[in-house]
Parts: sequence; C-alpha cells; structure tokens
Amino acid sequence: MAESIGVIFDCDGTLVDSMGAWHDVDRTLAAEAGIALTQADADAITTMSLPEASAYLHEQCGLGESNEAVLDMIFERMRAFYANEVEARPGALEFVRALHEQGVPMAVASSTPADMLATCVERCGFAPYMKAVVSVDDLHTSKREPAVYDHARSFLGTDRAHTWGFEDAAYALDTLRAAGYRTGAIYDNDISGTREALLARADFLISSWEDFPAADFLTKATE
Repeated sequence: MAESIGVIFDCDGTLVDSMGAWHDVDRTLAAEAGIALTQADADAITTMSLPEASAYLHEQCGLGESNEAVLDMIFERMRAFYANEVEARPGALEFVRALHEQGVPMAVASSTPADMLATCVERCGFAPYMKAVVSVDDLHTSKREPAVYDHARSFLGTDRAHTWGFEDAAYALDTLRAAGYRTGAIYDNDISGTREALLARADFLISSWEDFPAADFLTKATE
C-alpha cells in the first residue's frame, strides 16, 4: 500500500532548522551596511529566488555594489552555515527512515542552491533515503511554479494525486495544491507561514516531526 504514494520534502524549515539563518543573513548583511529592512522588504524577499532577492536588496535597498555582489555575500555566509552548523529538525530523520523502511519513494525539492542543498542533505543524514535532491536553480524556476516538484516526482514514479509535498511556506503550499498534489504543512515561523495560513492550504498541519509518527502519516495518505 505504501508503495503507491510518494513524498517530496522541502528542505529549509521543513527537514532542517535553517530558516533563521536565511532570514538573518539578509538583515545582517543589510545592517552591516547601515541599512534597515522593513517588514514589507522581508515579506517580499520571502517568496523570491536568491537571484531575485539579491537584485531586490541591491536595487530597492541599496545593498552591495551590484546584484551579483550581494548574491556572492549571501552565498559565502550560507555555504559556511550548511557545511558547519545546520542540523535536522528534531524527529525529521527518524520520520524519513521510517518511510524508507516502508518502501515509500522520497525526494527533496528546494529553493536552496544545488551545492548548498547537497551539502545540507548529506550533513543531516537524509541523502541515503532520497531518490533525488532537486533545486529550483537546476530548472531556472521558483516554487511559484510546480516545475521543481514535477521534476522531483519524475524520480518517484508516482502521479500528482498520490504524491505528497511537505512544506513550511504558505506560498509553496499554494503551488502544490493548485497543481493537484497532496499537502502536508509543518510550522516553522510566521514569516514562512502562520499556523492558520498553513492549515488553510494543507491536508494537515504538524508542529514537529517528533509528534507525527510515520505510521500516522501512512494511515492518512492511504485512506
């Protein structure tokens, strides 16, 4: 029964505890340059790809000498974070292992650049259980479109109606639902999505992997 479904996980904020680092890097780099980001700036940047965010920070906020310079600054900070600091969210690896033991094919689809994503998935122990690890950069797209999920799903052998996407971001859940995927939301922070916003877009919402045994998910997924 479990073999008939597939699961695609977001990485940052979903499998790993990293969104604080991403949110801080924008503010930290801006603050170091004497620039204070507004809430509107933060809200806009949340839904952007890294090149888009870098362009916004340079063109709208005055950070850096160019769009590319801002992107390089972000990459330098975050590569060090993924190589040395990032950790899995509590219970996430156990959840993934349990699905693997039940024969559920899984993949990661992320907005994180491919090299950082690979480092992160390997460091946190998820790599052996994933059929594919896909970045939006691989497809020159963003999670405002379903292409990255469809590409990840192509490695699973499942159709959209039997593939679950786990996300912590409200806008990504909108994309998944509109494309016909099943959706599970995990709360990380209000910037990515409030509990109310996530629940409105998902088949169910969880606060922690530790509180959600894989057996409970399989029951929901195969009902």
